[in-house]
Formats: sequence, structure tokens, C-alpha cells
Amino acid sequence: MPIRYDISVEDPTSHRLQVVVDIPEVSGPTLDLVLPSWVPGSYYIQDQARGIRSLRASQAGSGSPLPVTRQDKARWRVATEGVSHVEVRYEAYGHRIEDDGVDVTTEHLFLNPGMFLPYVDGREREPLELAVHVASPWRVYTELPEIGRSPARFRAHDYDELVDEPIDCGTPVELTVRPAGIPHRILLCGRGGNFEAHQVEADVTKIVEAAVRLMGGSPLQHYTFFYHLVDGRKSHLGGLEHKNSTSIVVARTSFRPEEEYRQVLGVTAHEYFHLYNVKRIRPRVLGPFDYTKENYTHLLWAMEGSTDYFEDLILLRAGLLPPSKYLEYQGKKIHRYVNTPGRKVASLEELSFNAWIDLYKRYEETPNQSVSYYLKGDLVTLCLDLEIRHRTEGRLSIESVFRTLWEEYGRRNRGLEENEILPVANRVTGLDLSDFFARYVSGIAEIDFGAFLGLAGLKVEPQERPPGKEDEPPSGWLGVELKDDEGRARIAAVLDDGPGRRAGLSPDDEFVALDGQRVRFADLPKALQRFPPGTSVELTIFRRGFLTSLPVETGKAPAEKFLIVPVDDATPMARRVYEGWIGVPWEPRKKPSAQPSS
Repeated sequence: MPIRYDISVEDPTSHRLQVVVDIPEVSGPTLDLVLPSWVPGSYYIQDQARGIRSLRASQAGSGSPLPVTRQDKARWRVATEGVSHVEVRYEAYGHRIEDDGVDVTTEHLFLNPGMFLPYVDGREREPLELAVHVASPWRVYTELPEIGRSPARFRAHDYDELVDEPIDCGTPVELTVRPAGIPHRILLCGRGGNFEAHQVEADVTKIVEAAVRLMGGSPLQHYTFFYHLVDGRKSHLGGLEHKNSTSIVVARTSFRPEEEYRQVLGVTAHEYFHLYNVKRIRPRVLGPFDYTKENYTHLLWAMEGSTDYFEDLILLRAGLLPPSKYLEYQGKKIHRYVNTPGRKVASLEELSFNAWIDLYKRYEETPNQSVSYYLKGDLVTLCLDLEIRHRTEGRLSIESVFRTLWEEYGRRNRGLEENEILPVANRVTGLDLSDFFARYVSGIAEIDFGAFLGLAGLKVEPQERPPGKEDEPPSGWLGVELKDDEGRARIAAVLDDGPGRRAGLSPDDEFVALDGQRVRFADLPKALQRFPPGTSVELTIFRRGFLTSLPVETGKAPAEKFLIVPVDDATPMARRVYEGWIGVPWEPRKKPSAQPSS
């Protein structure tokens, strides 16, 4: 008999679930229930056990109580006293509509099993059953195989599969498309939403078809997109990947205008590509999982950063991102990257390994000691793609490498060792890419984006001032990141090598005045226009409650943006690389039209 979980809700306004765990075939004097400290795809310790309360155990059938002692924050030990069938009951709190959350409300249930269902230690590889009790007209949606109704019952091959399949209960808008002949369910969960159903169906279809073409096939029998529509007062856009589904949280008004909707499509493409990359092409340490502690790998840059690269490429190939907009996005990423001092400190491998204490736990020194492995991994994958296309004369690409990783590792459920991507890339391409990996993956060499983009007949062109303001004198720059503290300008981070660092500014300093004139957060950009680069200004601040003044010499602000534009005359090889990459012929930059004389 399998271990079985029963889930019900007595009062959704309390945001609590009632859970019963039925554990047959018990042997030994004790059994341990363990709740994960993290869930795959979210690489930080969450300690969700804090939401568990009133955990009690008894002999199944008789109800005779059994002693339970908590061993640590996420482990409960049941003294079985010789019984062979144990029942455990408890309540779990959930009121967090995030992609890795649990949300119990009068409008729906959103359940990530790893956030509230413990495993029986030593029996993680056994089959499991799950029952979810909801009243009509609600339905239960998940990609777990259904084995019964009234209540809805499902089966999981093991605990890893249970954790990997989210559940939503309610009355969502349900759409179905069949790209590549595979049923894909689209669930729009939550009230409101400015989506147009036919547009969502058409665009999701294009994304799936482009991803399947890129990888040369699909392992799927069916798939579900869960879109959770939330209040737009805060910035909501995120997703969590699963083998046969994804949970995406978006503001309900984010389906228009077009640029905002493109972000939704980008997250959709990113999470969908994860069904190949990280869910099946994966580091060996990421499955089976140890849910009690951090699972370290140096390969998250390839799992997440490379997926970011393919996200935009899929939208481009799907016709949902024009070539000009695609290049604009790459320019924005380069701009973010080169303006992060931490790029000079940690390698991609280090950034990946440190994810548990860095990416998800940003603090005041983060910009100076690291850069996102999503961002750098994306840009390094871009450069690697161009390098391969150029050196193989357009015959091969990074896509060739990932197709091989899919066929040799993902399809076969074979995990990657920490040092295996480079030899696979070398073998697939026939190139020696050791120097590239040593410089940009294992090392911290500066990336010459102009050189790599030049392989495709492109160049990086800094735009120093916003369009229409080219002739205005430049504003001074202080080299700090600011936050709005109820209208006050407070320093969130002081960037290395900037004017603020040289002047001795510190995080949490509160700006009061520039040269004696009061300044607020909203006023600061205009106030700095009075102090062009190289100007000495007296900055008055509150520091830990005391008023003080510091002299600061303003610096030159970084370029407003980076444009990626064609070179004047691309070589035939660069044109071939560009066309294979972007999918359209290379064209020289259009010259601005001559202004008519007055």
C-alpha cells in the first residue's frame, strides 16, 4: 500500500490546510517526517516548516495517540510503539501567491506540495497517492496522473515527482492548444485580467513550436501553463519550472501594452525551455534531491543563464520578437552587466555555487561582489554561440551543443558531472573551447562584447544621453544606488570605483542637501544637473542619526544605454553568422534621412 496524503480546507479564511498522512507498512521503533527546507528551482533555504502546526500521530484505525517529538526545525519523530500503520494529522498555513508558494483563499487553492507535505525519511523513492477534497464547482488541476474522483485522487512515482507537480483548485479560465500535436493546457487563475484568450492561445502555440524545433523534439505527452493573475500594485513577474508544467505569477493587467506582454511571453518561453534544461538536462546533484540542505553546483549559469539566452531566441524564432527588438534586449543586458562592479570579482562557476547565499539574498554589498548568474550566463552563452558559429563557418551553434546534451543526458535521465559541458561542447563542435571557458566561465576576464558581436557584423554603440537630450550638459554622477524612503533619498549601495566610494559615503546614509539646498528622492536627478562631472559639491547627510557633511567630486554617469547596430560593411562570414543566428539577411545600418533645408 502506498503512503497517502489527504488535503482539505475547513475554513479558507484562516488560510489553513488540514492534512492527513496515512503511512502503512511501518517497521522499526520510530519514523521521521521531514519537510523540505527548499524546493527545486528556488535555490535558497525557505524554512517553510514554520507554517506547520498541531502535528499529531496515532495508530491508524484505532486512533490511539503516538508520541511525537520535533528533532529540528523540519523533522518530526514518531515513536511507533510497535504499530504497523500510522496516521499523522496537522495544519499548514499558506497565504503567499508566489510561483513557489502555497495560497489558501476563498477564491482558489494553489499548492506546491514540497512546501507543506513532508516525506517519510527512507521512503522517498516509494509510490505515493494524493487526495484533494474540494466542493463543486471547483476542480483540481495538476499534471500528476489522476486515479480517481470525488475526491480527486492522484498518483506520484515518488516524492520527487510529487514535489515537482503544483496543484491549483478553483474555476480558472481553461484553454487548450495542441502545438506539435501535444495537448498543452493554459490555466488563467484569478479574477480579472486584460488578456485576450485567442491571442494567448496563438502565442503560446508559437513558443512551444519554436522550442520543439530548436531542440529537435519533445519528451511530453501533455503540459500545463499555470498563470496566476495577481494585483499589479507591486511588480509581479516570475515563474517556477516543473517537468510537465510551469507556475507563472503575473500582474493581471500585464497582457497589455505590447512591451509589457512581451515580458509575460519571455517568462513563458524561459519556463517552457526549462522542461529540457534543468528538469532533464541537469547537474547530477539536482536529482534525486537532498531536501534538508543546499544542493551545490557550479552549473546554474548553464541551467538558468543559458535558459535566459534561449528565452529571447525562442521568441525571435517564434516571430514574437522582431530582430531589432531582440538586439535591443541584448544591448540592455550588456548595459546592466558592465555597470555591475561585481562582474570583476566572481566567476560564473562561483556565482552558481554561491546562489544559496547570494542571488536570492541581495544586500548592500551585492553589486560589488557579484553579478547575477542569470545575466552573465545569458551573455556568456550569447558570446559562445557567436564563437561557435564563426569558427564552424555557420555550420554549428550553441543549439547543436544543447541538442546533444538533450539526447545524451536529458533523454536518458543522466546527470551532468560538474566538468562535463566543456568536453561535450568540444566534441560536438570539433573545436577547442577550453580558453573560452577558462576566461569567461571559470575566470573573470572582461568580456569584449564588441569583438564577439563583430563576428556577426554588429557593434556596440554607447548612447551617452537619452534621445532628444544629446545637446544638454551632462549631469553629475555619485556612483550610488538609492532607495525611496518615504520621499527621502537613502543609499542602498555604494558602487566600487565611483565618486561616492572615494568620498566615503556609506549604505543607509540619508541625503539631506546638495551645497546647502535641501534634496528629496524625487528631486535628486534634477538637482545633479547643476553639478556636471568634475564639480565639487558639499553633500549633507544623516548618518546613523547624526548630521554630517562630505565633499564629493561628481563623476561622469555611465552611458544611458548600449545600442547594438550593424558595422559599416560586414564580411561574408559575418553575414552568414548573422543570418544563421537572427534568421534574416544582414543589412547595413540605415542612415538618418536628410533634413529638408528651410
